[in-house]
Amino acid sequence: MDSIKHSTLHLNGIDIHLAEKGSGPDVILFVHGFPELWYSWRHQILTLSDLGYRCLAPDMRGYGDTDAPEGFRNYTVFHVVGDLVALLDAVAPAQKVFVVGHDWGASVAWHLCLFRPDKVRALVNLSVPFSPRNPVGKPVDRMRHVYGDDYYMCRIQEPGHVEAEFAEFGAKRVLKELFGYKTPRPLFLPKDKCFSSPPDADIDLPPWMTEEDINYYASKFEKKGFTGGFNYYRVMNLNWELTAPWTGCQVKVPTKFITGDLDLVYNSFGAKNYVHSDTFKKAVPFLEEVVVLEGVAHWIQQEKPDEISKHIADFISEF
Repeated sequence: MDSIKHSTLHLNGIDIHLAEKGSGPDVILFVHGFPELWYSWRHQILTLSDLGYRCLAPDMRGYGDTDAPEGFRNYTVFHVVGDLVALLDAVAPAQKVFVVGHDWGASVAWHLCLFRPDKVRALVNLSVPFSPRNPVGKPVDRMRHVYGDDYYMCRIQEPGHVEAEFAEFGAKRVLKELFGYKTPRPLFLPKDKCFSSPPDADIDLPPWMTEEDINYYASKFEKKGFTGGFNYYRVMNLNWELTAPWTGCQVKVPTKFITGDLDLVYNSFGAKNYVHSDTFKKAVPFLEEVVVLEGVAHWIQQEKPDEISKHIADFISEF
């Protein structure tokens, strides 16, 4: 880990922390989700840089050592894609790159490819499939209709409430709960209860995470808080309004999609049927492969780091 270089770049109006390793001509941009950091890609950075790739992994807006502007309206898909475009213009100008995303990072990566396919050679996305804009209704409203107010994406919408509940548990305990979630169904955070066990309960780490790992994550979320990450959820309806011109547009870059059969996203909102259907292929016409790893949950690149690194390397080597 000491071989990973860290820097801060002032781009798109904010300071962005970047972790980087490798000096090869081919660049891989890693995009993390919630509640993660550049650190979520630590295994892939080390493995793929050893294979000759230049690996870039920023802390996304609102996370870690990157700035966290106040107000959810500063976290639209145009802000976060703009951050990545500015980053690529600064460190890999006039170059198409490989992009790998997970969770919210996958959603951002889909939109990077949608808005700026000229920047991307090929895409490997994990856990979250491309969701074409549905002109019928706003996404949070539809989620609430299906799963109710306790569905985690709905619970997060009101500023301050879940932050206060998370504060009672502390960042380390919250992260243990979230990273340990391996149930193949939607996540619920009941109001005023949040997690099923009390704040002082002893929660084991998942087997793929060390005490050093959780301490690193916790140190950053204790400092920054969770609001920056929550803002990606709080801006979902606004994103729906702003992206109206892209209704019906396709993601037209070569793509590989990977998920786990225990992933909560794969087991919510009909995603399992969707990713194996012609509908997904129509939305992403250059989708070349869908991979489902057995016995694997949501934190796929950390739970199965060697397998994911190999899937990435095998796919991008074609380009």
